[in-house]
Amino acid sequence: MQNRLLDYPYASKRNVHVAKNGMIATSQPLAAQAGLDMLKNGGNAVDAAIATAAALTVVEPTSNGLGGDAFAIIRFDNKMYGLNGSGKSPAALDVSALKRAGETSMPRFGVLPITTPGAVKAWIDMSERFGALDFETLIEPAIQYAKNGYAASPTLGESWQNAFKLYNHHLKDDVFTPLFDTFSPKGTPPNVGEVVKLQDHAKTLEAIQSTKGNAFYHGEIADKMVAYIQKHGGLLSNDDLARHESEWVTPMKITYKGVNVYELPPNTQGMIALEALKIMEPEPFSLTVDYLHKQIEALKIAFSDGTKYITDLNHMPIKPHQLLENDYIQAKCEKISNHAQTFSFEDGQKGGTVYLATADHAGNSVSFIQSNYMGFGSGVVIPGTGIAMQNRGHGFSNDQAHPNKIAGNKRPYHTIIPGYIENPNVFEGPFGVMGGFMQPQGHMQVVSSLVDEGLNPQSALDKPRWHWDKGRTIQVEQSMPNHIVNALRRKGHMVQVLPTASLFGRGQIILRTPNQVLLGGTEMRTDGHIASY
Repeated sequence: MQNRLLDYPYASKRNVHVAKNGMIATSQPLAAQAGLDMLKNGGNAVDAAIATAAALTVVEPTSNGLGGDAFAIIRFDNKMYGLNGSGKSPAALDVSALKRAGETSMPRFGVLPITTPGAVKAWIDMSERFGALDFETLIEPAIQYAKNGYAASPTLGESWQNAFKLYNHHLKDDVFTPLFDTFSPKGTPPNVGEVVKLQDHAKTLEAIQSTKGNAFYHGEIADKMVAYIQKHGGLLSNDDLARHESEWVTPMKITYKGVNVYELPPNTQGMIALEALKIMEPEPFSLTVDYLHKQIEALKIAFSDGTKYITDLNHMPIKPHQLLENDYIQAKCEKISNHAQTFSFEDGQKGGTVYLATADHAGNSVSFIQSNYMGFGSGVVIPGTGIAMQNRGHGFSNDQAHPNKIAGNKRPYHTIIPGYIENPNVFEGPFGVMGGFMQPQGHMQVVSSLVDEGLNPQSALDKPRWHWDKGRTIQVEQSMPNHIVNALRRKGHMVQVLPTASLFGRGQIILRTPNQVLLGGTEMRTDGHIASY
């Protein structure tokens, strides 16, 4: 593979970021700065990730919050660790509970799709296992941003406006009143450049800080969450919160053309990216529409498997590695033809997620992702706390014959996935592309750009992306060359050309070279930023 890490053949307007001592890459400059402050104060990559993640709940509340979940892949002292920080459904959840509430399927909004929030516990567990700084120190920047205010950045302001229109149109019941009181107290969402203060959020962060999360899962905050949710017919209980635990897992790994790619096992959809890459591995790379067509078809095949099997790992009918075995992959390769095909997957939802990558001078790095799902999640905000509750229960299947069927005390299919890539003696580091069902698609495209084309992180992110929607429908960014669009159409793809937007995901990459230099790329499709020194 040609090593082009330090040039940018796609004529990106932005150079790759280069640093030696430490680097933070995420979607909000203020959050990245919070992480960098931890590195400069003697913290490591894990400390930086926690501080950045906590700050993101404040400075990008349209995409994540204290009521959401988180996942991480951590490289620490040259060993790989995975953390599943997703919560389970309430123990009382079943189909009959939905019927009693007058629902025939899991709704998108309201108290019923709320699952146990796991992000706060993920921060605590990461800090206890790997942190160099006190947990209290890591939460302080987020508290200051919430208490003293920050200016709304461009993409954040646009997302807030869009979310307000959606939620204002759909959410009329009294249960949603605290959402608007918290995030549009003047009757409208903040404009770009307007100063935002989240005082209730600050108080909750202070309680998390002083009790190391105990108040959130066992104390006063837990009581407030349960009381409000159950008052409006929800199922989350104090026992659900008290029994919640993060799970340390072994990341799944494949070798793609000599490069190791890591994803977390289910209940995440990371195995979809791995299966698609394995299907493409025997294919010699070429800058042709034929290669792009085969990538799209490989992704469709992997998605059809993923949506058939992925759920809580304890409920899967097969082992995830079975979908990556050579004989199985070979059979899937044979399904690809020269013409677009239809497979059984339908992407009907956009995500609401933040991704961050961190690296320190000692060789440690973190790939971290957290989300409320679909913007402000369920639309339920706990009064006086600033906590927007996620709606991950919407990820369950309404088909009671499906492994991912609605059930209690169970983790649902989860869209958010952190990634990690390792090319021995060339580079290694965290990467991610957030955005609902775009995520495995973005992972596949970024890995191909880094490995097949040898692009640097910034060029890999700036390259035009495609998104499989359903059937033979492919959406591409308007920067995709016309001759490629037309050639895909000749192969039977129904191509829609769309403006660059969150539909195509938002990514971050940090790669470390053998001489310990850090190379970073950040997303042009959002308020992306890299803080380094």
